Amino acid sequence: MADHHSAVTRRDRDLNSYSKESLRQQVNHQRHHIPDALRVRNDNDRTARLLTRIDAFAPELVACYVSTPPEPGTLDLLDALHERGIRVVLPWLPSSASAQDPQWAIWDGEALKAGFAHIPTVSTSPDPNLLPQAQIIILPGLAGTRTGIRLGTGGGWYDRGLLDANPTTPRWLLLGDDEVFENLPHDPWDQPVSAIVTPSQWIVTRSAT
Repeated sequence: MADHHSAVTRRDRDLNSYSKESLRQQVNHQRHHIPDALRVRNDNDRTARLLTRIDAFAPELVACYVSTPPEPGTLDLLDALHERGIRVVLPWLPSSASAQDPQWAIWDGEALKAGFAHIPTVSTSPDPNLLPQAQIIILPGLAGTRTGIRLGTGGGWYDRGLLDANPTTPRWLLLGDDEVFENLPHDPWDQPVSAIVTPSQWIVTRSAT
C-alpha cells in the first residue's frame, strides 16, 4: 500500500514535465489493458452514480457523448436517459463533417451509425441552439484534476464546442479512478469541468466553487 501511495505521489509530482501527448499515450495504454469484467463493473458503478444525481437534478435536456472502447461507457446511460423521457443531445459527427466544426443534434433513441473516425453518430440534423439549452453536459476525457482541468484526446473538439454552452451549466467528466491527478499540463483554451465522476467518487472541482 505504501509503495502504491509513493508511486502516485511521484507520478503527480512529475506530471509537469510530461507533454499532453505522452500522457494521452500513457492513459490509453492503461485503458486498453483493463480486464473486460472490471471495465463492465466500472461502467455500471459510474452509471449508477450518474443516474442518482440526474434523477435528483431532474433535467429536461442532457448533452452527452457516445462512448467507444476503451472510453468510460455511456451506452447504458443513454438508454436510461431515453427511458426517463429526458431529451438527449449528442455530437453530430457524420463521416462527411469537419471535426473542426463542433455541432450537436437530438437523439431520439434511434440506432446510431458510424460517423467521423468511426464514432457512432445520430442521423438527425444538427441544431446550433441545442447545446446552450443543455442543463447537464457529460464529457469524455483521458484525465482530470480537482481544479477542473480536463485532458482530452487532442483534437480540441470539446474545447471549441463548449464555447457555445451556458458557462453555468454543470460539466461532468467521466474517468477511471486512477485518472484523477493533482496536476496536468494545460493551455489557456482548455475548458474546465465542474465535476469528475469515477466508479467510486464524485469529485466537485474547484472550478465549480
